[in-house]
Amino acid sequence: MSQSEKFLDLPLEEVIGDRFGRYSKYIIQDRAIPDARDGLKPVQRRILYAMFREKNTHDKHFRKSAKTVGTVIGNYHPHGDSSVYDAMVRLSQDWKMRNVLIEMHGNNGSMDGDPPAAMRYTEARLSSIASELLRDMNKETVDIMPNFDDTDHEPVVLPAKFPNLLVNGSTGISAGYATDIPPHNLGEVIDGVIKRIDKPNATIDELMKIIKGPDFPTGGIIQGVDEIKKAYETGKGKIVVRGKASVEPIRGNREQIVIDEIPFEVNKANLVKKIDELRYDRKVEGIAEVRDETDRTGLRIVIELKKDVNSEGVLNFLYKNTDLQVTYHFNMVAILDRTPKLLSLTDMLDAYITHQKEVVTRSTKFDLKHAKDRSHIVDGLIKAISILDELVATIRASKDKQDAKKRIMDLYGFTEKQAEAIVMLQLYRLTNTDVTQLQEESEVLKQKIAEYESILSSEAKLLETIKMDLKQMKKQFSDRRRTVIEEEIEELKIDIEVTVASEDVLISVTEEGYIKRTSIRSYAASNGEDFAIKEDDHLVGLIEANTTDKLLLFTNKGKYLYIPVHELPDIRWKDIGQHVSNIVSIDKDEYIVHALPIREFKEEEYLIFFTKNGMIKRSELKIYEAQRYSKALVALNLKKDDEVVSVCQTKGYSDVFITSDKGYGLWYHESEVPVVGQRAAGVKAIQLKDGESVVGGQVFDDLSEPSLVVITQRGACKRMKLREFEKSSRAKRGLLMLRELKNKPHRIVGFFATYEQDTISFTTSKGETHQIFPLELPNSDRYSNGSFVIDSDNQGEVLKAWREANYEKPFDPTME
Repeated sequence: MSQSEKFLDLPLEEVIGDRFGRYSKYIIQDRAIPDARDGLKPVQRRILYAMFREKNTHDKHFRKSAKTVGTVIGNYHPHGDSSVYDAMVRLSQDWKMRNVLIEMHGNNGSMDGDPPAAMRYTEARLSSIASELLRDMNKETVDIMPNFDDTDHEPVVLPAKFPNLLVNGSTGISAGYATDIPPHNLGEVIDGVIKRIDKPNATIDELMKIIKGPDFPTGGIIQGVDEIKKAYETGKGKIVVRGKASVEPIRGNREQIVIDEIPFEVNKANLVKKIDELRYDRKVEGIAEVRDETDRTGLRIVIELKKDVNSEGVLNFLYKNTDLQVTYHFNMVAILDRTPKLLSLTDMLDAYITHQKEVVTRSTKFDLKHAKDRSHIVDGLIKAISILDELVATIRASKDKQDAKKRIMDLYGFTEKQAEAIVMLQLYRLTNTDVTQLQEESEVLKQKIAEYESILSSEAKLLETIKMDLKQMKKQFSDRRRTVIEEEIEELKIDIEVTVASEDVLISVTEEGYIKRTSIRSYAASNGEDFAIKEDDHLVGLIEANTTDKLLLFTNKGKYLYIPVHELPDIRWKDIGQHVSNIVSIDKDEYIVHALPIREFKEEEYLIFFTKNGMIKRSELKIYEAQRYSKALVALNLKKDDEVVSVCQTKGYSDVFITSDKGYGLWYHESEVPVVGQRAAGVKAIQLKDGESVVGGQVFDDLSEPSLVVITQRGACKRMKLREFEKSSRAKRGLLMLRELKNKPHRIVGFFATYEQDTISFTTSKGETHQIFPLELPNSDRYSNGSFVIDSDNQGEVLKAWREANYEKPFDPTME
């Protein structure tokens, strides 16, 4: 044969598809997914069978694990020794298995994820409950198949005298399938099987009165009965599993949280480390120390708290942010009829019952055959003793054993098996007493044969036998439930005080978006002077707030940024802040219009937005509370080239004053503006002519009388009393507040409702910045253009004006 003829020319995708298909079939059927009948994966079954064959059982001495691993690899499982030993160790870990199948001497790992000792150091034997999985193995109860090299045989499935799949659960990942079946309480599962035998159409609701839910070896608390029901109905579902914790008082008026049960399959060392990291990184305030006090008496993690700390809040934070509370996902896949299937609770119980019917039928047939065979021999022996002398004479006259058997069969009508038993009989067995013993045995055998035949002929009798056996299992091995089940999943509410140290700080926000929080100490040390700020930028807000407050920043593009104060960068007063785009991204041409600190998002508080194109929007403050705030959020919808010019906070009984650049002012009550949702655009605020735009809007208490101040592009400034105007209604033209000129008419650049301590600043086209104190200006009527504060021909036209940010305390309605 030539070299080229040795190789097949096949397309790659065909070869890969075929090989991967075979590999997938292998790992699904023969590695990662348990059998629905005995709840074991092949490697586990082979380990248990090997130990059973070697008589390494619970009633004999422990034996070196390495010997067992060698037997398993040599006879049944041609894979790596570590994978076999790992599987063997898991079967002995009482925090992974609800009822351990292997007892081990030596270090078999720990809840901290420590590795077990090497197999040359540890010793193992089957546990007594594992022997029940293998009971009647020798009675031809299950199919036997050749092992990998055809030198021996191994079982396809174990007889499994208890429902191991549900009792010990299983977890595994294969190709295209994964499985997660939680452990359950042996007593409950057996009662569930019996209920299903008695009432084959029992519903999940009826079964759940018996099988309450998973019962983890590590205890803990399960929340969500509805989800358990869903999982039992469909095979899929998720439940919340949390550790068991209590709060204890300790010396010095303090408390500590003690955890004595953790969720199933959570690594204790990692959990303790994570809690300690939260303490070290100050993600949670109030934890003084975390200790793992676990010893041979049981698990115990102690979290010592500082004085006057809300222990409930800390515990909720730990539930939410560590593995002290996890979500367990049911995915109940098992192999049924050589195929992976997603099984409901009833499917699992039925698969087990069907398996038991077959096992008990086969073991009964085996017992019946043996009883009949023995009965036949016993009858022969009884007959032989009654004609003993003739028999002895016949045997003595025979040439050899074969001849003796033939003569006995011919002369006295014995069968071959009886004749064999007679010639093999020892002389001492021929005493008189033996006849009565044989007759008793014959009676017992006849009763057994009748019993076995009745089981085989009646389904009801067969099921009764299975039930009797299961009740015996329950009596012998059942223990109390360890996991508590709670009806509802508790919603975790965490007070911010738990996670953030409460501290008063000073927040500065500039129009261009530079933001920082500064300690009051740093501000006081520089007397509020030497504030670092870029040229052409100015403060929008200088606010005293607490680290537990929130800050809302509104931009000209109708967006807002929601920032918890404790997340702001902590920077000295004399240093420039961090740009807000480092916290939340905003557009290049976007700037901050207003900064608002919020302690609580209360009812009956509102935000009012004014836009350049004459729209006004009023919304409830509470709808601006955000859960997710990693990006800029919508404050209101803007049309095309519109922009936000002012944002104000009110209590619902304020007046609104809005001004256009052409000198029109309109005053009305905020109740004229309907309350709308977060993404709405609002309504018309003022009637504008073409080319006219809104400069700003102000709100003030309907009892107060602020001075209204305007600044024009020509450098004129003018102060008016509110009573110069008449209160009107929304969307009107308003009243003129400047004298119209033919040449170089004044256009308003800035508008403010001012009080005593206010300062107004403005910049000119020549880069100059000026300040004015509005209350130093004389009162004017509506028909004048005020007085010039600069010479615009020399110093440039006014480009923008703003009110200097005063040092504000947080907005606290109780202070009003």
